[in-house]
Amino acid sequence: MGQRNPLHDKISPYFYPPDSLRNDFGNLRSPLLFSNGKQVKSAKEWKERKAEIKRDWEDYLGAWPDLYTEQQFEYIDTVYEDTYTQYSVRFKWTPNEWTKGYLLVPKNKVGKMPAVVSVFYDAESSIGIGSKSRPWRPWRDFAKQLANRGFVTLAIGTKEASERNEFSLYYPSIDSVSVQPLSMLAYAANNAYYVLANCKNVDKKRIGIVGHSFGGKWAMFGSCLTDNFAAAAWSDPGIVMQEDRESINYWEPWYLGFHRKPWRKRGLITDQNPAYGVYNRLRKDDRNLHELHALMAPRPFLVSGGAEDPVTQWRALNHSVEVNKLLGQKERVAMTNRATHALTEDATEVIYTFFEYFLK
Repeated sequence: MGQRNPLHDKISPYFYPPDSLRNDFGNLRSPLLFSNGKQVKSAKEWKERKAEIKRDWEDYLGAWPDLYTEQQFEYIDTVYEDTYTQYSVRFKWTPNEWTKGYLLVPKNKVGKMPAVVSVFYDAESSIGIGSKSRPWRPWRDFAKQLANRGFVTLAIGTKEASERNEFSLYYPSIDSVSVQPLSMLAYAANNAYYVLANCKNVDKKRIGIVGHSFGGKWAMFGSCLTDNFAAAAWSDPGIVMQEDRESINYWEPWYLGFHRKPWRKRGLITDQNPAYGVYNRLRKDDRNLHELHALMAPRPFLVSGGAEDPVTQWRALNHSVEVNKLLGQKERVAMTNRATHALTEDATEVIYTFFEYFLK
């Protein structure tokens, strides 16, 4: 009889919905149905259906430019902390833009290590210092805390765009985009994956991604739209599109509702303040984000749910559970719940345990 894994014991309750929500799929169309209505019945057919979902969503979101798979970090400066070394680094994350971030490397570790990309409005929050426009708040220092647990971490953010209240990435320009901004953030996250994977001390097969709120949306799209990230944690992004919550605002022009400036007034959709563009197409066609979640299978993901992702969001997650069942996998979809949008110590501890369990 094998030894029990204490990490599994800590997170195992979060793989299962309450009995009242088990096998409850809400009113969402199963991702296990092809566009023509045919049921997916095998792993081979799922591969075909997965490709179909990706093609469909690329039609909505736009095709990415080529990823930068071979680049290396440019190192700017170094800070020595107690348990890790912090490097300020620079790399190209879109065809038009370079970005700066922080690479944290644990000390006294031999061999290739697991790694996690942390995304937010600013990179500074992820390393526990915050920035002038966005003061640090407790429990958002994912990169710092994971580095203390033996992960190489990369903290990145859209600091300059966020200070302009533009938040996102616009390609080729903010006047006219060929890729929806949230998808362009996902593209940038995957360039971060490659530059991190090219580090000699990183195991490219054990790289995860994490983000909170805006960063949760970013991490979700970054992990779902490719197979690069081995695991992902999304903190209260709003995992499905809905119009009754102001923070589940995929309709905004910096996410999936891009339109030329002047932008709509920020807030809920009304007759006087409508949504525009691709978001309206997606909703008219009855598409929703559970289709993207399913693309993670069989890779594990955790929804750290708060005010925007209550326990009832299991109705969306159950669809990914079904895909994993078809692939012969279980305990690949997890969810925690808290009352607030703000992170808590307990919520972040589960995030760190999740990555330790799946990436270490």
